[in-house]
Amino acid sequence: MKIRHLRAALATFLVCAGPVVSANPATPESVHEPIAVVDAFQAALVAGDIARAAGYLDPNVVILESGGAEWSAQEYLDEHAKADAEFLKAVNVTPGERSARVEGDLAWVASLSRIEMQKEGKPVVVDSAETMLLRRETGGWKIVHIHWSSRARR
Repeated sequence: MKIRHLRAALATFLVCAGPVVSANPATPESVHEPIAVVDAFQAALVAGDIARAAGYLDPNVVILESGGAEWSAQEYLDEHAKADAEFLKAVNVTPGERSARVEGDLAWVASLSRIEMQKEGKPVVVDSAETMLLRRETGGWKIVHIHWSSRARR
């Protein structure tokens, strides 16, 4: 797996274990649907169900990570969604803080997580951050932008 794909996989699955909105315990009702879409997208990838994951992405989603970009859902699905899904089988994700907000037909969900894995037989711990921007459409919320970043914990 390329370093770019490894970093994307690390950052992609910040919050796979479910919603955590610890930054604001009084989570407004308005953010529940966007958070559910983020969680469902990630759960689909964890399950290796790329077709289901694709259904949560706007066709023109822009994904920024590790200094690079994927400019459409199709590019992400063709380039490394499968590698992300396979990567998840070998890591342990611990969700951290999460914050979300809805403004009109746009929402953002920002999440932190800790990822533990083995690399070359040695334990590695990575801190990850993720922001997803969603747009409300007639059929529900779609992910229109993702930004992933991660760093090795020292």
